[in-house]
Amino acid sequence: MEVNNLKESLMTSTRQLSERERETRAAANEGLPTLGFDAATPYDDYVGTATLHRLQRTVTDAPEELAFLVTTQVMELYFGLLRSEWQLAQRQLDDDDAATATVTIKRTVRHFEALNAAWASLSWLTPAQFNQFRDALGEASGFQSALYRHVEFLLGNKSEALIRPHRRNPEAYSELAEALARPSLYDSVLAFLARQGYAIPREAVERDYAADYEPRSDVEAVWAEVYGGPLAPLAEALTDLATQFSDWRYRHLMAVRRSMGAKPGSGGSSGLSWLERSMRREIFPELWTARTLM
Repeated sequence: MEVNNLKESLMTSTRQLSERERETRAAANEGLPTLGFDAATPYDDYVGTATLHRLQRTVTDAPEELAFLVTTQVMELYFGLLRSEWQLAQRQLDDDDAATATVTIKRTVRHFEALNAAWASLSWLTPAQFNQFRDALGEASGFQSALYRHVEFLLGNKSEALIRPHRRNPEAYSELAEALARPSLYDSVLAFLARQGYAIPREAVERDYAADYEPRSDVEAVWAEVYGGPLAPLAEALTDLATQFSDWRYRHLMAVRRSMGAKPGSGGSSGLSWLERSMRREIFPELWTARTLM
């Protein structure tokens, strides 16, 4: 409801233009951009720049904190984008539209490349620089990101315990509880393959989606078969996505190692060792092991 209201507000505040109107305006301006507006520029209205730039509220005077905060906020925006795109891909798979779903997944690989590149804005952070503002962050930790947790659930890394920090945020908790119980992107892919006649066992599709997915040799054999047919591009798009996610986790690990070493995390975890354990949880497992059979 809130999203629809926002869309309606944007449609009324931003006057739509046709191609003909743009051509007429360019001719009247003699090729120069329009310089006069009755209110804020249409760009500012559409992007919400004033709101965006008011969101950077640092809590210390350390100059490095702003880069830390902006990078974190950029990552949150990408988490939301990835969630939306993967949910779209799931709907396309549910409609047996593999070609369009593959295009959507490929697009998210590019989103993930941009997300991973954001780590460059923090890769220089030394312990001395981080320590200037770390204490002021209190218990705030990226571990507490509801959107990142939703992204992990969509990729199949699920845990009921990890939604508990959000119990006091009804909207986030409800969304995560729903995501926990629903199929992951990989579950949607396997269900699609089963409907296409591939020998995906029933137990791999009709299962408790909140539980960890257990790799199966029969699913592995199906992926080896898929690679010899028209759905190979879907398999490769998923592999590219898994690669980018692994890259995300590695860059996160290295950024933590560089800025704070093996100190305990702000959110109560052991920090570096927690991230190292998390890296061992692989997504889309049979896509990797099937390569041995090819």
